[in-house]
Amino acid sequence: MKQPFNKKDYEKETTLGEWGPLAEQGFSGAQYMLGLMYQRGQGVLQNDQTAVKWYTLAAEQGHAKAQNNLGVMYRKGQGVPTDLKIAMKWYKLAAEQGHAGAQYTLGVMYFKGQGVPQKNTTAVKWYKLAAEQGFASAQFLLGGMYSKGHGVPQKNTTAMKWYKLAAEQNFAPAQASLGFKYEKGKGVSQNHQTAVQWYTLAAEQGLASAQFLLGAMYEKGKGVPQNHKSAVKWYKLAAEQGFASAQFLLGAMYEKGKGVPQNHKSAVKWYKLAAEQGFAKAQFLLGGMYSKGHGVLQNDRIAVKWYTLAAEQGFAKAQLLLGAMYEKGKGVSRNLVCAYMWVNIAASQGNKDAAKNRDLLAKIMTPAQVERAQDISTTCEKKNNKECY
Repeated sequence: MKQPFNKKDYEKETTLGEWGPLAEQGFSGAQYMLGLMYQRGQGVLQNDQTAVKWYTLAAEQGHAKAQNNLGVMYRKGQGVPTDLKIAMKWYKLAAEQGHAGAQYTLGVMYFKGQGVPQKNTTAVKWYKLAAEQGFASAQFLLGGMYSKGHGVPQKNTTAMKWYKLAAEQNFAPAQASLGFKYEKGKGVSQNHQTAVQWYTLAAEQGLASAQFLLGAMYEKGKGVPQNHKSAVKWYKLAAEQGFASAQFLLGAMYEKGKGVPQNHKSAVKWYKLAAEQGFAKAQFLLGGMYSKGHGVLQNDRIAVKWYTLAAEQGFAKAQLLLGAMYEKGKGVSRNLVCAYMWVNIAASQGNKDAAKNRDLLAKIMTPAQVERAQDISTTCEKKNNKECY
């Protein structure tokens, strides 16, 4: 096997455009570089199939980086049909040579059961090998395994260790996770100020979850002086990235006029974006906006639509109001059986107002109607509140 040149040789030959002849002569490093050039379209027309050809020649000679990149091509279906088993083969060969990126990816594939049976203990093994080389993504995921007790005994202190190593490399997800540990006091003494520091570092990198969490710290005055304007700023940055929880809370800030002038139209806008992602509380509040005509034209039918979506997710307050809509015939045909069903389901979750309404409804219904409504309630709950009637 012909070995690659050293780095200076690479730079010289790249400048001279002589990778092709060297690759043809069987130099694995040149074959790898040629594959990289074709994959990226650097100095040549981009061509994944040709990239695969050169990566394969280098990989078969044991070139770890080529083996890793060939694994990527098979995993993503670039230049070859997607084949997770073949991807695993090449990743493993690279990983066994100490390639941190391949070790990390092997961990991911074992964790998700991609191309291999799902196995958390093996995922941990590969994450740890990569993490010990300083691979930030692996350190972060290894921290997650210890935090949740996946493949290892649950241990917050060890989770903290790995999160911190990744966070110190400016890895935003780890910074956010570290902040969360400090906020909740898991594996470390609770410290809201330190939580804010880590959230800020991640939020300033554009991580939506950190922006949302930082916004919440400002809204509640945890670790920082309470500041609704700052809360709105961070909620908005996260919301604009499609983060549903931030969209919902931003809607609430606009509805209540906290940190911004009260604006029901803006509240509706943000509630709707979160509701369309299936955020139950946003669906419930959006239903309320349509029911009251706040920020939109009053429309009971649309209110019922959003109440129903939230109710089907088990949101008790939505179930209560949906029951009231059926009782009064607002937005739907009046149906006491359906009304009883929804308030009965809400009452089973401990909603006291729903229990009162259920008992009042029973007084204006026939015994047969009550019995039918109770039967439907039982069936509905077994169906997870969907397709109930």
